[in-house]
Amino acid sequence: MTGTGREADEAAHGAVDEAAAGAEYVGAEYAWKRLGGDPALLSRVSAVVREGALPARLPVRELARACVAACALAAAELTARRTGRDVPAVRVDDGAVATAFTSERHLLVDGRAPVNFAPLSRFWRTADGTLRTHANYPHHRARFLGALGLPPDASADAVAAELAGRSARAVEEEVYAAGGLAVALRTPGEWAVHPHGAAVAGQDLLERGRLDSAPARVFPPLAGGPLLPMAGLRVLDLTRVIAGPVATRTLALLGADVLRLDAPWLPELPDQHADTGFGKRSATLDLGTDRDAFASLLASADVVVTGYRPGALDRFGLTPEALAARRPGIVVAQVSAWGGGGPWAGRRGFDSLVQVATGIASVEGGPDRPGALPAQALDHGTGHLLAAAVLRALTEQAEEGGTRYARLALARTATWLTRGLGGTGGGGKGRGRDGGRGRPEEDTGAVAPVAVAADAPYTGPDAWLGETGSPLGRLRYALPPVSFAGGPADWSRPPGPWGAQPARWE
Repeated sequence: MTGTGREADEAAHGAVDEAAAGAEYVGAEYAWKRLGGDPALLSRVSAVVREGALPARLPVRELARACVAACALAAAELTARRTGRDVPAVRVDDGAVATAFTSERHLLVDGRAPVNFAPLSRFWRTADGTLRTHANYPHHRARFLGALGLPPDASADAVAAELAGRSARAVEEEVYAAGGLAVALRTPGEWAVHPHGAAVAGQDLLERGRLDSAPARVFPPLAGGPLLPMAGLRVLDLTRVIAGPVATRTLALLGADVLRLDAPWLPELPDQHADTGFGKRSATLDLGTDRDAFASLLASADVVVTGYRPGALDRFGLTPEALAARRPGIVVAQVSAWGGGGPWAGRRGFDSLVQVATGIASVEGGPDRPGALPAQALDHGTGHLLAAAVLRALTEQAEEGGTRYARLALARTATWLTRGLGGTGGGGKGRGRDGGRGRPEEDTGAVAPVAVAADAPYTGPDAWLGETGSPLGRLRYALPPVSFAGGPADWSRPPGPWGAQPARWE
């Protein structure tokens, strides 16, 4: 570790407890500002604070609350635009948020618990440290084992024996080169001086912008109940795993017609698809050979959400600029693991790996005994922010028009978390820049804090679980945490089998 890394580690570890204590509401304010929202609307938000929900050294509960609050407020704002009334009151309950952020753990299909991590997705001791791998998908498992020179049926014991004599960072590079996923454990200080860590540190929590002067969007008014701000809008969902599907699951809750498209040769994990498939339809489409079919879908789409590595879909004309030319006035929302700039921009990644690279696992455990956040909070938090960005873009289109885009990354959300939910990127001076001593107002602006509606302990998820029949069987599932007065309390449809619906709009 370099001297700079040691100094960054000392600042990061010294700031953890202060950040956790001081980030109760600044996170929502900061996220809302980054989304371009009117700070005065934060007065519409209240929170039910529940001690014991999502316990961690880092301010995970506050991050989760902030992301959901920003999303719910963006939904309420668009609702007001479509009803001509005041912005409905938003209420964020830590119990609902904690349950939703661990939704994949609460899912039951006909009473069967889900399978969330495969045997080779875990921490491994190496000759010089610790390595985290992700091998849930068969093709990732095969690439990981191939990079180690092990047979496809190698056991966990065989992998452990092989890694015990190798360097974590050398294996990280070898597995990546083979198309697999492995990340060496780093401390916050080591990540701070890593080329990609330095690149992410200079980026904002999210990117958003306007690409052209497309006419202002005209929404038909909402009628009846519940109030669904996305009613009548079509969303093409080209996402996988958790963050992107959480975003589109949220848009479906709010009334969008969401059609998820996957390559027919790349099936999703069944339990993962069930958990994030509420409110949507699922179809398969080969973007390389079915270009006409995709063009037909795009012609009447309002939003495109992608969740692949930066550049992975460019050859299909799915950059924001290309989509703006093909479908002026569309909203393009993109999420990735590592972001679009820096040496790791083109790498695959997942929440668990980003936690390990950015120092979160070290903070939550230690260099010799790494830990983890109490939820895949980078995924769920980023997913809710992505949905919020779509909602805010639609509101801005109604005011000013223009094709809009938004980009988020798990690594940026991780930086926001480790800085105590203060400023990230762009020379901001939020909490974490100076070891947790900076005033959040220096970067976020002085705005009224979110009001506390009540305080209560968190006694478990039962109050925020629902049950329903589905084509997959009887489901127990986490209810949505996004809530505003008059809005929906649940999804309009359960998930169905992966790829079972036709690739067309209803």
